[in-house]
Amino acid sequence: MRIARFSIDGNVAFGAVEGDQQDELVLDIIKGIPFADFELSGTKVPVSKVRLLPPVLPNKVVAFGRNYAEHAREMGNEVPDAPFAFFKPATSVIGPGDDIQYPSFSQEVHHEAELAVVIGRMCREVPRDRVKDVIFGYTCANDVTARDVQRREKQWARAKGFDTSCPLGPWVETDLDIAAAGDLTVQLTVNGEQRQLGRTSEMIHSIEDLIVNISEAMTLLPGDVILTGTPAGVAPLNVGDEVAVTIEGIGTLTNKVVKRG
Repeated sequence: MRIARFSIDGNVAFGAVEGDQQDELVLDIIKGIPFADFELSGTKVPVSKVRLLPPVLPNKVVAFGRNYAEHAREMGNEVPDAPFAFFKPATSVIGPGDDIQYPSFSQEVHHEAELAVVIGRMCREVPRDRVKDVIFGYTCANDVTARDVQRREKQWARAKGFDTSCPLGPWVETDLDIAAAGDLTVQLTVNGEQRQLGRTSEMIHSIEDLIVNISEAMTLLPGDVILTGTPAGVAPLNVGDEVAVTIEGIGTLTNKVVKRG
């Protein structure tokens, strides 16, 4: 099931996405919230009539860096022996169609296409064989990065945590099992030109590895997001660019880069 979060007439709701053609997609509005038992209301609205929002509002976004060997090498970094985590604040999250605001303190902002894992239940110290039970689903992400600031400041809080630096969407796909999620095509285009192309099977540390690792240290909450790393091909973005992340079996997340107002 594809579950989207949307607004219409000033109201926010979740809905199950139905249909295959973009111009024919409809939302069956969900009664309740998707992290608990819920029912489909049968009340349907075309996707074209709503504003899609970030599919979840995470308490935290835990991101893992250098999880694709080719990307680590293109950045001049060693491949880490263990998962390498950092955080993006909730205020960095935007949804499909929202603008990425080019930060005033950077001159070199890069795109990073990533598979995002959405946590479905509160959990801590998750055993490897139970990881699949705590996953709600998967969505597309763009770990937008102020690369010059990342190099200069060493700590990544500002470089990767600025407002609008974490586009998520367009919805959460809940029907992918963890084995399938571990071998998906990840692609990113800028103005229609391909920049990144890889597969999640190229990850150094698997989805299980990442969730076991971070849940050893902290409690994960429903709606929390795990970013799993980016394949090679990261490059600068410019004001006016349209950047699209497409992940096999999930969908396409599109955002435009604008000058910060």
